[in-house]
Amino acid sequence: MLKLENINKKFVFGDNDIHVLKDINLEIKKGEFIAIIGQSGSGKSTLMNIIGCLDTQTSGKYIIDGKDISSFNSNQKAKLRKDKFGFVFQKYNLITSLSSLDNVVLPAIYGGLEKDERERRAYELLDSLGMKDKAPSMPNKLSGGQQQRVSIARALMNGGEIILADEPTGALDSKSGEMVMEIIGDLHKKGHTIVLVTHDKNIANYANRIIEIKDGKILSDETKKDEQYSQKEQIRTKNRLFVDLINKSVQSFKMSISSILAHKLRSLLTMLGIIIGISSVICVVALGEGSQEKILSSIRAIGTNTINIYPGKSFGDMRANRVNTLNMDDSLFLGRQSYLDYSTPNTSTSGTLTYGNKNLNASLRGGSEYSLSINGIEIESGRDFTKYDIDSSNSVVIIDDATNDEFFKDIDPIGKVVFFNKKPLKIIGITKKDDGAFGGSGVLRLYSPFSTVINKITGDRSVQSITVKVKDDVDPQLAEDALVNILTQKHGRKDFFTRNSDTIRQTVESTMGTMRILISSIAFISLLVGGIGVMNIMLVSVTERTKEIGIKMAIGAKQSDIMQQFLIESIVLCIIGGILGLIFAYSFGYIFNQLSSDFYMIFNVTPAIIAILTSTFIGVAFGYIPAKNASKLNPIEALLQE
Repeated sequence: MLKLENINKKFVFGDNDIHVLKDINLEIKKGEFIAIIGQSGSGKSTLMNIIGCLDTQTSGKYIIDGKDISSFNSNQKAKLRKDKFGFVFQKYNLITSLSSLDNVVLPAIYGGLEKDERERRAYELLDSLGMKDKAPSMPNKLSGGQQQRVSIARALMNGGEIILADEPTGALDSKSGEMVMEIIGDLHKKGHTIVLVTHDKNIANYANRIIEIKDGKILSDETKKDEQYSQKEQIRTKNRLFVDLINKSVQSFKMSISSILAHKLRSLLTMLGIIIGISSVICVVALGEGSQEKILSSIRAIGTNTINIYPGKSFGDMRANRVNTLNMDDSLFLGRQSYLDYSTPNTSTSGTLTYGNKNLNASLRGGSEYSLSINGIEIESGRDFTKYDIDSSNSVVIIDDATNDEFFKDIDPIGKVVFFNKKPLKIIGITKKDDGAFGGSGVLRLYSPFSTVINKITGDRSVQSITVKVKDDVDPQLAEDALVNILTQKHGRKDFFTRNSDTIRQTVESTMGTMRILISSIAFISLLVGGIGVMNIMLVSVTERTKEIGIKMAIGAKQSDIMQQFLIESIVLCIIGGILGLIFAYSFGYIFNQLSSDFYMIFNVTPAIIAILTSTFIGVAFGYIPAKNASKLNPIEALLQE
């Protein structure tokens, strides 16, 4: 069954070579019960580690079932440990974060057994060892003898064709030791091949064949009685790649959660960078969306899809007040263009508003029946102008809320007559309060028909500006280009300039986008720092859990299984950090929106999805190196770590 030919093992410590095993030749038949006896340092444990494929010989051949495994890679050796061997250690080597049942079940997960089947078998094994009632107990709640019985059940989980017991009674009292040896003797009678390592001759006497080793050489090989049993039960695991992957992933996820909960403060500090980075990104985007919407709503208040035309070359043109080329005919001409909904002339003047014995300075604006709506001004009470008011130059006026407060605080002003520059105007409406970015300047504002202002107030028939409304299905930029061309041809030269509300909107959006990129870059740096923190903690975790890694490798875990576990743990840590970051961001946004009366944070689903994907990517990217380091550990070196 097992054959070792000229096995040598050397350890290198600096410049010194320690020759632990020297030309070991040994054959082990199926169903034998062998005890390897020797003093400490004789090489017996090293020999057992080589037999169990936990360690590799320096030279020589090791043949299992006729196959030379000397050239097997780590995954092939892991499969041998999983399918053929069952380990019983002196210090039990149970994973402290798992219950007794989960410790026993673990080899079957790597073996590919279904959940129901492996749990049924685990309960049966624990029951046969008198430990069924301790299945949910954690290892630290069990006595030494109970822990060793759980260890034996784990060794048998995948069949345990060959049981390798390294000083199985070394940490037990005499009574518990006898019980364990009786169990091992029963296993031999059931057909298991037993290889037991001990320095105690009384324990060695349980075996049928005793091999004594000293200074790395076999001194004697004595067969007391030739008793060999055939194993009746053979556990055959199925090779189902997808199912195995799911089983291992679920178990890795459970162990990740257990590890995170076992080190709550450390895990929270690890996730802090992720939490800050994710919440920063979400809050920055929400603040950007809110501020952009606030500015755009103000832009809409001065006209949506509108183009304003002014005399002169540009804002600040010193000659603009003396340029009077815009007139009513221009407004009427533009109003007939197919790509425009309508055109309205604008004029304004300042003067004294009088009602009763109270006089105050005010601004009077003249326009068409579209003027208020095109500028986002709403009527609080009363009515707006009509085309009849425009055509008839009716002496009517609409006052703003400030004018209403100053002159008509306790009375209804509708129908009252006020005097502007000694000209009577009948109040027909009151506008709503304008708190936008373009309102609330402290000036009393009055609105009258354009024809009324030029015919009855100022006598000046020139137009100070023209506002046109672009049709919704027309590109505002193309409309502006067309408007400039036809008006330039009409005037014979370009003696005006335009302001397109869509251009302002695009500028605002571009500016806000730049700001979001800038602040998001800062948040990204926070995420990067958080990712490095995750990597550092995972590296520490690998160091702390080296022995756990060794145990899993001993029961059949491949390098990919170990890597998967630590990678999942890193991803889980980052995803939890991302979720906490989202919760913090949305909580902050909710409180902010409750306290703010005119500015709100606007949250969208897309940034939240991107945040979670980002945290997952960080988990993969920064968890890879620690996971890779864990998977590359030598099984026997990992097992010897405390």
